[in-house]
Amino acid sequence: MIDAHDQVLVPGFIDLHSHADFSIMADPAAQTQLLQGVTTALVGNCGSSPFPARSVAQIQRDNAHLDAEFTADWTGARGFFEAVHDVGPGINIALQVGLSSIRSYVMGPNDAAPDSQQLDSMKRQVAEAAEVGVYGFSSGLIYAPGMYSQPNEVAALVAEAAEYGLLYSTHMRNESDRLLPAVEEAINAATAAGARLEISHLKAMGPENYGSPALALARIEEAREGGLDVKADVYPYTASSTRLTSRLPGYAMDGGQETLLERLSDPLQRSKIAGDMAARFDKDIDPEGVVIAALGAGDTDDDYTWAIGESIAQIGRREGCYAEEAAMRVLSAHGASVGIVNHAMDRDDVAKVLSHPLVSVASDGWTLRPKGEGMPHPRSFGTFVRVLGKYVREEGLITLEEAVRKMTSQPAERLQMENRGIISQGKIADLAIFDADSVRENSTFDDPWQLASGLSTVLVGGNIAVKDGQVTAQRYGNVLRKR
Repeated sequence: MIDAHDQVLVPGFIDLHSHADFSIMADPAAQTQLLQGVTTALVGNCGSSPFPARSVAQIQRDNAHLDAEFTADWTGARGFFEAVHDVGPGINIALQVGLSSIRSYVMGPNDAAPDSQQLDSMKRQVAEAAEVGVYGFSSGLIYAPGMYSQPNEVAALVAEAAEYGLLYSTHMRNESDRLLPAVEEAINAATAAGARLEISHLKAMGPENYGSPALALARIEEAREGGLDVKADVYPYTASSTRLTSRLPGYAMDGGQETLLERLSDPLQRSKIAGDMAARFDKDIDPEGVVIAALGAGDTDDDYTWAIGESIAQIGRREGCYAEEAAMRVLSAHGASVGIVNHAMDRDDVAKVLSHPLVSVASDGWTLRPKGEGMPHPRSFGTFVRVLGKYVREEGLITLEEAVRKMTSQPAERLQMENRGIISQGKIADLAIFDADSVRENSTFDDPWQLASGLSTVLVGGNIAVKDGQVTAQRYGNVLRKR
């Protein structure tokens, strides 16, 4: 018997945008998720999935900023499915296959257009992943090597994904001064393919671009009225978190991280990269807001672990250099694998997007362990309870019922998961129970390693995974396959 007196019973939350595929093997208990009520996470977002893989070790190195830690080896989706199943995840994991991962597998990390044979090979990778049971195909068009894909290449792969009924999730090509053209590119690709489209973490970076998410939402509404199945998701914060290399000009990453390090060792190339980065300052990059969150291992004598929690501007002042040079130094010292928290968004934009009925709540997080090193983004610890505590209870931006819909039935609809996302006889019993008056996030940017509170009970597949606010020892998650 579960006592839920004076509490709220809801379906388990479904996180439409997670990167837990890179961290679930090291931390399968997923405590940060269960204590928010998350029972299912869609991974493989932003064009990055741990498969297809020619070298799992290389994937781990390239994604060190995502706490990437793997305990098995594989080449394709089937092997990764089995590896995650074997660790016994605490939450359900639904997979996508990523454009950047496919491109790197077929072409390497290079800025080049695929020939017809390479494009066919990339399409086969989409098809093979679909046949194994992935739910979607994703792109991350601000990240190398995905950024090197031209619209016709992306459209061809989206069309292949649509043949198998996969969702197309996209971290669009631009989130600043060309946000609207980026939305248009995504809509055009999905329309031509007949694909379902999910626009990932809709936002605008930089003061010059504040207000543009409202125009993007209007375009999404127009596309839906025209017959396209398109929606979006958002995390409820004004800061993003990503890799520092995403702030560099695209050519800097041509050839991958090792080639970038070679460029940074050449004074002329280093100066050009730094100058092109600085040209974006006070537009869509605020050097005071680019904060070091995590560092990969380095092979130099320099160590910037002291700089975790510091902005590149603060590092520059401490070292007597410009912010862009500070960024180059940190990248050079830590194998070009540097995670950042990037403060660059407008609160009103976040509220506008969050309150829109076509937008789901999603974390874009990956930190699953309750304690660790670095300064990770609070969204891994508090996205869903932040909405319930801050935006429902404290500010009244949306109703409790609407917030729950954005975390349950709407994400389930996007993934065509008919047995999850609602409470009904015969459905899978992924459930959460919380106190609406006390549920809250405790994680902050200054002190992120704090678990959420207010969730008393969570069930995964009808089994008690959280009891009296504590994660139980047994794990009940599954690797889900699209049928």
